[in-house]
Amino acid sequence: MSNIKRYFFLHLCVLVFTLTEIFGKLAAISYKAQGIHSIKLYIYLALMLSVCMFYAFCWQKIIKHFDLHTAYANRAMYLVWSQIWAALIFSETITLKNIVGMLVVMTGVILVSTGDEKKEVA
Repeated sequence: MSNIKRYFFLHLCVLVFTLTEIFGKLAAISYKAQGIHSIKLYIYLALMLSVCMFYAFCWQKIIKHFDLHTAYANRAMYLVWSQIWAALIFSETITLKNIVGMLVVMTGVILVSTGDEKKEVA
């Protein structure tokens, strides 16, 4: 499997995991609006659990193809995807501090990932 494909699946795995945050927020909104007896609350909680189980399975499969430090550094992209979902789905504002933080995270991920590729070539 090529490096691009492996990184694509790694980031897809992280992207799937960010769905837990969406379902968690929807569960909280449902709880606040309708209380503990809301059927939506339990649907969102079940979806959260399902996504976590799916993510755990996928994560175990994908990290076999990476050094752990590279896989975990790329998992930090969770923060970037979470900000994007917050803005797109929940209409939250992304501040300049958020953008700077995301750029720092992405820079770190790129540095760790390219450092790993250089090590493999040498």
